[in-house]
Amino acid sequence: MTTGPVFVVDDEDAVRESLVFMLESYGLQLEDFPSAPAFLDAVDILQPGCVVLDSRMPEMRGQELQTLLNEARSPLSIIFLTGHGDIPMAVDALKDGAIDFFQKPVDGDRLVAAIEKALTLSYQRVGDVSIERRYNSLTDREKEVLKEVLKGQTNQQMAKTLCVSLRTIEVHRANMMKKFEASNVADLVLRLSHLVQQGKL
Repeated sequence: MTTGPVFVVDDEDAVRESLVFMLESYGLQLEDFPSAPAFLDAVDILQPGCVVLDSRMPEMRGQELQTLLNEARSPLSIIFLTGHGDIPMAVDALKDGAIDFFQKPVDGDRLVAAIEKALTLSYQRVGDVSIERRYNSLTDREKEVLKEVLKGQTNQQMAKTLCVSLRTIEVHRANMMKKFEASNVADLVLRLSHLVQQGKL
């Protein structure tokens, strides 16, 4: 079972408390909040974890919190749990990256299975976001060298293609590999696989 923080965000005290009580019986690591702003004030949204989120809350709706987390490139996974859901709302939430969408009351085993999936995906996303940040930290020349490396070009071929000296290629290649903490080209390709799959490289 994947472990990690699970955050319950629901403005109804009785619902939130019963949900926490149920989930604690599964051995989950829980924190609960009565509103989205309270959650944002207390939680580092760049950490991995799962947010079990109500939809209709007075200060900030669940969908607004989801949008904010998406804009911040947060790796937190979201599961909606609402008493007011409908099919269009569920479709929109899932399109925006929610892992699942449940209506209250919810079966504990089904919810915990979704939380386990959400935590696994969240930890994967942490690695993906880290690689994206490293890619964005490359200089334009380092990005050019990276593209040639991924084509299987040798240093000599890259120097000719990019019209620079061999030494320049060696320096840029070393800097690029250091930023990705890659020990060799095979390691580099593995680290960049999700960017390649998304067509960003």
